[in-house]
Amino acid sequence: MNEVIIISGTLYISDLDGTLFDPESNITDITAKKLNSLIEKGMNFTVATARSVYSVKPKMSAVNISVPCILMNGVNIYDLKNDSFINSEFITPADSAKVLKVFENHGKHCFMYRIDKGILTCYYSELTTNVMKSFAEVRKYEYKKPFVQCHLADFADEYTIYFTSTGPYDELLPIKLEIEKIEGIDHAFYLDVYNDAWYLEIFSHRASKSNGIKFLREKYGFDKVVAFGDNLNDLSMFAQADLKIAVGNARDEVRAAADIVIGDNKNNGVADWLENNF
Repeated sequence: MNEVIIISGTLYISDLDGTLFDPESNITDITAKKLNSLIEKGMNFTVATARSVYSVKPKMSAVNISVPCILMNGVNIYDLKNDSFINSEFITPADSAKVLKVFENHGKHCFMYRIDKGILTCYYSELTTNVMKSFAEVRKYEYKKPFVQCHLADFADEYTIYFTSTGPYDELLPIKLEIEKIEGIDHAFYLDVYNDAWYLEIFSHRASKSNGIKFLREKYGFDKVVAFGDNLNDLSMFAQADLKIAVGNARDEVRAAADIVIGDNKNNGVADWLENNF
């Protein structure tokens, strides 16, 4: 295993869906070619996403990412080159029990993730909506993610890292408001860029795209961070970036928080900016 060793320089870090990916959730050949050319010239590049390793690995296989990436909104730091977890932030069993109780009180189901012996597994009790069924089908069969049906409370131990649910805003908002009151927990709540479903993602208060950037700065010695984003969960990343860049299709809140706005994700906006400014 070849450890990543970087002692200084600028880190360029991009969100995936709605930012680096095109509207069909793919990285274009043009973007991949431009990124690889810049990485060969010494650009430190990685990604920060709500996705897990199971979809990031195939989706980003065309790019020679040079720095460990931030996955699941900062829960994991993962080295794609060496196929290994660098860091994970776990939820305490007590806090997991509180999260599950909130979902139970609102009659809503969720997915729960654990990492045990280096393997990320998703657990669920029931697939009660078409959105949940579609979520599970794609990830189970397209991305080969392990799924286990069970009573979630039986598996909510010290290896738990993440809870997520998807659905209408009005159904998830009351859960989100209660989750905010749990001291050891943080969350991301945002509209999916591909449909009208909202996502509520729950993780340790130590995990965020912001803290993921802090981790990469400290471990690899980056002097500066340039971040690209489009959605509400990217505002945390912007908080730690020296230069904040929104793509043209970004939400108004993200555009307002950005230092500059560039081309949209339909037209390789991130890759074009990097080619002209690295």
